[in-house]
This record gives sequence, C-alpha cells and structure tokens, in this order.
Amino acid sequence: MEETARFLKRLQWGALALVVLWLVWLLAPILTPFVLAALLGWLGDPLVDRLERSGRSRNVAVALVFTLMALLIVLALVILVPMIERQVVTVLDMLPKLRDWTMGTALPWLEQRTGVQLASWLDPRRLIDLAREHWDQAGGVAATFFGYVSRSGFALVTLVANAVLLPILTFYFLRDWDKLVERVALLVPRDHIGTVSRLAIESNDVLSAFLRGQILVMLALGAIYAIGLSVVGLKVGLLIGIVAGLISFVPYLGTATGVVMGLIAAFIQPGGDLTLVLMVAGVFIVGQMLEGYVLTPRIVGDRIGLHPAAVIFAIMAGGQLFGFLGMLIALPVAAVANVLLRFAQERYTHSRLYAGERADVVVSASPGPVIDPERERS
Repeated sequence: MEETARFLKRLQWGALALVVLWLVWLLAPILTPFVLAALLGWLGDPLVDRLERSGRSRNVAVALVFTLMALLIVLALVILVPMIERQVVTVLDMLPKLRDWTMGTALPWLEQRTGVQLASWLDPRRLIDLAREHWDQAGGVAATFFGYVSRSGFALVTLVANAVLLPILTFYFLRDWDKLVERVALLVPRDHIGTVSRLAIESNDVLSAFLRGQILVMLALGAIYAIGLSVVGLKVGLLIGIVAGLISFVPYLGTATGVVMGLIAAFIQPGGDLTLVLMVAGVFIVGQMLEGYVLTPRIVGDRIGLHPAAVIFAIMAGGQLFGFLGMLIALPVAAVANVLLRFAQERYTHSRLYAGERADVVVSASPGPVIDPERERS
C-alpha cells in the first residue's frame, strides 16, 4: 500500500513536470525577456548583496548594479558593432584571394590525397560571389538587422516590447531576487527540505561556475585572442578572436575554429608569410595555456562536469524545441539536469533494485553518460 502511494505521488510530480514543459513550449515566444531578465538578475544578485552588506540600502545597491550592467551593454554595442562591421568588410575584401587559394592550392591538395574530385561539386567561386553580393545589397550588419525587422511588423513590435520590458524586468528581479528564493523555499515540503536544499546548493554552484565563471572565461579568451591577433598583424584578428572566445564554452571548439580561421586568414592576407602564420599559432597556444592553467581553474573550477558532446546536444535540442529561448536556457538546464542525474544515480546505486539483498552496502558506480570522466577524476 505504501509503495502504491509513493508511486502515485511520483506519477503526480511527473505529470506536473510534463504540464510545465508544455506551458513553456506554448509560451516560448513571450518568455524570452523574462528568462533574460531572470538570468541578469541572478548574475547581478551577489554584487547587490555585497553592496547591501557594506551598508547601502537594497534599492541603492540595485540601482548601482543596474546602471553598471546597462553601461557595460551599451558600451559593448557602441564599440564592438562598428569594429565588427569593419572587420566583416575586410573579410569580404579578402574573399577573392581566399577563392583563388581554395581553388589553386587547398582543393588540389585535398584531391591529390583523397582521390575525390571536390571541385566538381564544390564551387567556392559561386559561394563567395553570393556572400559578397548579399552583403553589398544588405548594406552591413545594422542594415541587415533592421531590414529584416522592418519587413515584419510583428517582429518589430516584439523587438520594441522586449527592449522596453527587459530593463524593467531586470530591475525587479535584481530588487526582489532574495524574496523570490525565500518564497520558493517556503513551498518545499518539509519532509524533503534537506534534499531539495542540497540539490539547490549544488545546482547554484554549478550554474555559478558555468554562467558567471564561463562568461568571464569567454570574455577573457575573446580579448586575449582579439588583441593578440591584432598585435601580430592579422587584419581580421579582432573578428576571429571574438568568434573564438564566444564559442569557447564548448571545449576545444573555440580554439579549433579560431586556429583554422586564423591560419587561413594569415595565408591569404596580403603580405602574409610563414612568420605571421607562426605568430597566429603562438597567440592561440598562449591563450590555451592561460585558459588551462589560470582562467578555468581559478574562475570556473571543475564543478560543471558536462561532456563536450552533451553541451553541443543541449544547445541543438534547446534550439529545436524552443527556438532562441531554448538555446538561451539549454546550458543552464543541462547543468542542473546533470546535478539531478548524479543524485538519481546515487539513489539508484544505494537502492535494493541495484544492490539486491546487499542494499545496505555502499556501491560505487561509474559516472553516467553526460558526466565528463576527466572532470570527475580531477
């Protein structure tokens, strides 16, 4: 009888979870500003608490943090967008040489070693001409973006509404974050408060390491790569550095992408030679050393435990299910899910189902498929 009651209770919780997921799927188009504001509020809450402990009122602390976040976002847009647009124009100017290098050097080398006639079905000339034609017609980053928005009245209304709602919601989340946490804690059944508190603390640690820590690592790597590549003389170093930094949340992907793009750009850049190629490679080697020995250990730590394949799958699955909102919350959800899977694995390996008559014996099992063995061993 007791087992039946426990099963029915779990069934109820499972049904509730399915209903919540269904509602999220239905409301995904309007949830984006709320999710973004909640993330910004969560990211800024520790700084607000620190200012509050120093003697400032909550409202003053929130106003200071909110102003700082707004200034950083505005400065990033004002400074980076024009610089990136100039870099894109430089890339487009280099495309003819890239086309000649691809057709005259890269493809013949690949065809000679693979025996496959790549040039017969891959025509980089046409692809490059299409890219240049599209960019020239669009008129740049800003013109492309606003041109798309202006063609859709609903998209324009949504954009304006989100732009207005985001700062307002962020301010409220910053101000009331601690109250929200307290109210949620009061709703937890008292019999499960210990377990829920433990999982909440672990999830917060993982999210802090990933979001707060990984964002700092991404920004630091982007700055290192962008400045380093620009200093050694790579004309599109800023763009390549920013791209490599932004996708560095997937281990090795950011570096691999940056190295490939950087070396190709060094080969085809006017005046490029072996010295430039070696210096570009040196920038990424230095960046990887700093990430591996300084940035990641000190800022992120080893608490995330997500396998690179799980990271990629989470982003793709989130985008497929919920669009941009899904991609936005994919990694935080995956990190929390990893904590829950570890807990479920712990409960399973101590259960009678797994251990049989020796359920009282502590059993050590290997990590689940989404847990990174290297991180777990460290």
